Amino acid sequence: MSRGKQTTISKSRELPKPNEYVLALLGELSEWAYCEEKSPTYKGRWKKEVFQNEAPLDLEIGTGNGYHFAYYANSNPHRNFLGIEIKYKPLIQSIRRALRNESKNMRMLRYNATMLPDLFEEGELDNVMIHFPDPWPKSGWTKHRLIQTEFLETLFKLQKPGAVVEFKTDDRDYFDWSVERFEASPYQVTGLSYDLHRSEFAEGNYKTHFEKLFLRKGQPIHFARLLKPTSDQ
Repeated sequence: MSRGKQTTISKSRELPKPNEYVLALLGELSEWAYCEEKSPTYKGRWKKEVFQNEAPLDLEIGTGNGYHFAYYANSNPHRNFLGIEIKYKPLIQSIRRALRNESKNMRMLRYNATMLPDLFEEGELDNVMIHFPDPWPKSGWTKHRLIQTEFLETLFKLQKPGAVVEFKTDDRDYFDWSVERFEASPYQVTGLSYDLHRSEFAEGNYKTHFEKLFLRKGQPIHFARLLKPTSDQ
């Protein structure tokens, strides 16, 4: 997943030597995985033109190898589900895993997570998941982190009232950084844990690939849940 503020994105069709994943995106899997040129054309029309229903529209930012993406699509057949990845290999891995489950309620998009207004109208999104984004741990690199004040303000506008954001990371510094911004944002922080798997939020939690790796090393998983309030909350 791309991190940091960007306003442009490279075009897959212009790559001089496209690898197998690029070719799959532009060819055999183009019905299910959309390139950076195709993705913005459905802004405001995902339900009507892509999914052809009025079910909720959820988003996973940074699907990685796609285990959670495939699980969520399969477990929530009555919700529409989009995943965003900038890197070709995890993008294709994600859509292939979901298709193995014969899920039809999902699509993968090659796009930059800092450019969400290109893809969605205000109030178009329901729930959003951000699992284990790059923490950019070195000094001077925090400007590249996905969780920024501007990003949260933008995401808030794109979600419907009552929608939630689910955030996980193993990096304590990044979590502290993020919590500061969560609490200063328009969201309500409705769930917070520095050790997810020893908390009330563990029930029903799907352990992602990275989550399992960190747990084997004895690293606690940090978790936050944010709510976009409704008018009566």
